[in-house]
Amino acid sequence: MWKRDDAVKPGSPGGGPAAAGTGQSPQNNINTPPAPEAARSSDQARGMEKGPVNIGKSVVIKGELTGSEDLTIEGHVEGKIELRQNVLTIGPNGRIKAQVFAKSVIILGEVTGNVTASEKVDIRDNGSVDGDIIAPKVAIAEGAHFRGSIDMQRTGAKPGEAPKAGDTAAKPATPPAAAQAAPQQAAPAGAGPR
Repeated sequence: MWKRDDAVKPGSPGGGPAAAGTGQSPQNNINTPPAPEAARSSDQARGMEKGPVNIGKSVVIKGELTGSEDLTIEGHVEGKIELRQNVLTIGPNGRIKAQVFAKSVIILGEVTGNVTASEKVDIRDNGSVDGDIIAPKVAIAEGAHFRGSIDMQRTGAKPGEAPKAGDTAAKPATPPAAAQAAPQQAAPAGAGPR
């Protein structure tokens, strides 16, 4: 008796649609769909496997860049980059002037703009960021350039959510020098004619 599992095995050579059609009645061939396997092999031939996508050095993109795959940029991008569930790598030749949103961002080139990551931002050697970083984990290598502010939110906290009144662990410790300077700065701000 005919078994469908034996007729189509993607891993066996010669076990594809051609082998499924040999020695079987035409009625059984109708139930064997050759199209999905053919589509899979053509996708693999075109390089459609899940892997990083590269944007080359000579490519310039202006506008909004979104996607659902890991991406490596070696070219120039201006505008907005949104890969919220994927890893974005800015290569050594990458020049970005954009707002960046990704799961994880690895920077080897130059980024001008704010970078927001749900997991981690990693500025490697010779990487450069001029803008604010929002991520629960931030790594800046020796030799990297960074100018801006860093907001390391906890993964469970929602953006813009204030810490609870009794939660002292969420408040950063104020250095003694900053604590002494704070009252001096507060007095001139409140002084003046009323």
